Amino acid sequence: MTNDIDLHVGKRLRRRRRLLGLTQQTLAEEVGIRFQQIQKYECGANRVSAARLFELSEALSVPIQYFYEGLGSNDPLTGDIDPDIIAPDVLSRKETMDLVRAYYAMDDAPRKHLLDLAKSLEQAAKPKLRLVAQ
Repeated sequence: MTNDIDLHVGKRLRRRRRLLGLTQQTLAEEVGIRFQQIQKYECGANRVSAARLFELSEALSVPIQYFYEGLGSNDPLTGDIDPDIIAPDVLSRKETMDLVRAYYAMDDAPRKHLLDLAKSLEQAAKPKLRLVAQ
């Protein structure tokens, strides 16, 4: 039976694999399994064992906790979503992957300028708070 945690781990696996530009076949060969098993992990049909999760984390160059990030993003008291957590589907989009790849293909100086530009645009988009006299 599919579990929400298994689905989450599978989505994180797919996200990281795509970010690195790896095919299911390439990743499967890296850890010594068939690509169909990677498919089953990614859709949550099969649970990833602790040993396999370790191998996948090594192959994808991430710590094991990467696969669990975002599971506890809701405030347990209010149920509100933490505003600092990125929506789960954002990193799955092709546009995001293309942007990340282009960003890391740049040298340090242009990358810093692009980051500064993005931050300044983010600040401009935030609504300004104003004090209201009572």
